[in-house]
Amino acid sequence: MPQYTDAQIEAAIESLNEPGRLEQAQRVVAAAAPQLQGILNQALESADWFGRAHQAEVVRAAGIADPDERMRAVQTLIAEETGVSMLIGVAVGYELAHLLMDPTEGD
Repeated sequence: MPQYTDAQIEAAIESLNEPGRLEQAQRVVAAAAPQLQGILNQALESADWFGRAHQAEVVRAAGIADPDERMRAVQTLIAEETGVSMLIGVAVGYELAHLLMDPTEGD
């Protein structure tokens, strides 16, 4: 697996802001969405992200009497779930890119 410098990674991330840059990737991801969702679910399950501790936090947040505080707690949960899912998605995409560059690597 190639090693990248921080500068290379920053430059690549910056180029993602170019108009139309993500269109092809979005088409590919949309076509593979069910399989990718399965990988995400498996990763979340193996990390026990949606286990008892998470369910207890959902119940706690939903049971907060003050509407503003309850809203903040629910928004925090959603943000955490989104962040974890995004990080797993990026890791999957990163590994998938390496496998596509060198198909023999996965054997």
